[in-house]
Amino acid sequence: MEDRPPLDGPTHSDTHASVTRKRSELTTTNGHHRSESGPVDPAALTEALNHVEHGVRSRERTPVGSPSRKRQRIYGDRFIPQREGRDLHAAFNLLPDLNPPTTPSRSKKRIPHGELHFQRSMTPICYRDERKLTVPQPTPPDLSPDTAFPSSTHSTTVNDPSRSRTPPNIPSSVLAPASLTPSTPHKNILTYKSPQHLRNGSAHLTPSRTPQSRHGPNMNPHSDLYSPSPVNYQSQQHLLGQNRPPRAIAKVPFKVLDAPELADDFYLNLVDWGSSNILGVGLRSCVFMWNSASGRVNKLCDLQDDTVTSVSWIQRGSHIAIGTNKGLVQIWDAERCRRLRTMTGHSARVGALAWNDHILTSGSRDRLIYHRDVRQPDPWLRKLTGHRQEVCGLRWNGEATQLASGGNDNKLMIWDRLEGQPKFKFTDHTAAVKAIAWSPHQSNVLASGGGTADRRIRFWDTKEGKCTKDIDTGSQVCNLVWSQNSNELVSTHGFSQNQVVVWKVPSMTQVASLTGHTYRVLYLAMSPDGQTIVTGAGDETLRFWKAFNKPPRNGIGGDGGESRMEQMSIIR
Repeated sequence: MEDRPPLDGPTHSDTHASVTRKRSELTTTNGHHRSESGPVDPAALTEALNHVEHGVRSRERTPVGSPSRKRQRIYGDRFIPQREGRDLHAAFNLLPDLNPPTTPSRSKKRIPHGELHFQRSMTPICYRDERKLTVPQPTPPDLSPDTAFPSSTHSTTVNDPSRSRTPPNIPSSVLAPASLTPSTPHKNILTYKSPQHLRNGSAHLTPSRTPQSRHGPNMNPHSDLYSPSPVNYQSQQHLLGQNRPPRAIAKVPFKVLDAPELADDFYLNLVDWGSSNILGVGLRSCVFMWNSASGRVNKLCDLQDDTVTSVSWIQRGSHIAIGTNKGLVQIWDAERCRRLRTMTGHSARVGALAWNDHILTSGSRDRLIYHRDVRQPDPWLRKLTGHRQEVCGLRWNGEATQLASGGNDNKLMIWDRLEGQPKFKFTDHTAAVKAIAWSPHQSNVLASGGGTADRRIRFWDTKEGKCTKDIDTGSQVCNLVWSQNSNELVSTHGFSQNQVVVWKVPSMTQVASLTGHTYRVLYLAMSPDGQTIVTGAGDETLRFWKAFNKPPRNGIGGDGGESRMEQMSIIR
């Protein structure tokens, strides 16, 4: 027998026995059966061996399973590696990149958790010697193309795409350098990334440049890109907004009083609530006082040959001023029911009165405004001319530094102290301006309302002399009063709805709309504690509404009903 070069493959005893068995089968098939003791023809032996190797290699190239076959899951109490169904080509694509690009491709799929163990077990392969590198793999018995080979061991080329095997451990001599082998896979583990970044496929948590849109840099200051909070701008506005339901206000008055002969005249002011908790009402030629604590009604005076056109209490004390149809202004002591003095000057009815400590200001149908010092014997101190028609609204601000006057000439004027010329003349209203109210919460803030042709409430900055806000109420604005306990405004209306509305300032959203009067709600006053309002109308009724809550007690003025001893205990 000639010396033959060793076969290119393993030389185990099992393989030798199998080859010997194949030789006997081939010799039997060809009809050249020889006894084992006889000589062997070298040419025939070489041809038989080549035939065997050619058959084995053809069977090796036959793919056992489809590369796209889904990996079979194993459920058990321990991990048993499966060696079938592996695709080296797919495993090669799942390897982490040695030089990952700045933005990964969108075609890369996220690796499920079930294959994380398989990915970590993979190791980069040296790609330079792909043609020479071989990976030894044992063939399972059930997948062997020939059952005559028991657990044969053979070699498989790595760049063969038809093979589907799990790569075993590879010697360290053929591995890539350690510096090029990542220790952990490129997965988003224990790191924060927003869903938007995941959708866009961004690989960097911090952008390397200013985010831009198609039209240039994003200049929106409320954009999520510049927000330091995890809560976006819309959610912040929703959380900061008023999510609570509106304050509940009774729709029905808790008390109704009859007021016979209460005049239905837009230009008169016949109802006022004093600091001593007494309500004064002018009914034709008489003035009546209703004590809210006891409920008693007293008659203050009866003007025999005149008519009451306006009533106003002094800020502190028991004095009340009464304007008459003949142009007179009378000062009365309500506790003693005694008239103190009568002042002249006007030639027509006095429809508006306003106190500023000891200064009493009166406005008349004769278009004049008089400042009167009740401590002096003179009938008036200063005369103001500016309106061209009847003066129907007068109000001093809380600091007693500015006076607001409204007239039937659709003008609103602002006067500084006792100056003879108005500081501002506002002509925005298109109807008579009777409703005037100064804000007790902000200085230089004034609210005014127009008549039937205007129907608007306007807010003014009396320092800058401009209108800051206006709203159409839909009906004639007859009166305005500001809440002392909250930043809310009450307005009474005439044609055509005859309602009482509570507004939230500055949004001017309606907190409540109170109805019940059948005529224009021409008169409005507030109790000293700021909780109750009283309204009067041409239907000859006075209705009491609980419009505001009790304020928190911060020393003085909390309840509005503390005794004189409690008030005197506060150091002013």
